[in-house]
Amino acid sequence: MNTITKFLLKLIGIAALVYGALFAVFYYDLDGKFIYYIWEPLMIKRFDNMKRPDTTKIPYSMKDKVE
Repeated sequence: MNTITKFLLKLIGIAALVYGALFAVFYYDLDGKFIYYIWEPLMIKRFDNMKRPDTTKIPYSMKDKVE
């Protein structure tokens, strides 16, 4: 076999592995499970602990808006 044929066979093999992996992700909904069980809890933990200013204690003045 020449080098071009070997290269094409390797390329087809790699493409088949990638296709199989992507099919498994789709079939078992692995991306949705990752988002639901791993990503969302991390984001909830991070953003629920953020310090936010209390907007009810900020005085409201129309002078600042008009000028």
